Amino acid sequence: MTTAAKTARIAESRTHASDTGSSAVQVSLLTDRINALTEHLKTHRRDNSTRRGLLKLVGQRNRLLRYMQRTDVKAYEALNERLGIRGVKSGA
Repeated sequence: MTTAAKTARIAESRTHASDTGSSAVQVSLLTDRINALTEHLKTHRRDNSTRRGLLKLVGQRNRLLRYMQRTDVKAYEALNERLGIRGVKSGA
């Protein structure tokens, strides 16, 4: 991901002018990384270290999404709609 693409993703996900680390921004950046790794794994099926990294990123994103679902439901739903990701399952 280039710096310009990352800056653009942060700009569209932030809640105020200096926001670079809110849950919404983190989920957006993780989604971009997950999509890139998914494309990589389509051509390199046996790359198990990348698969492990992908699963770790998906888990991190799910934890952030569960947090957003608990704290700010409207922002959670808007983010899911904008990024095109399915909702997370509640529970442990």
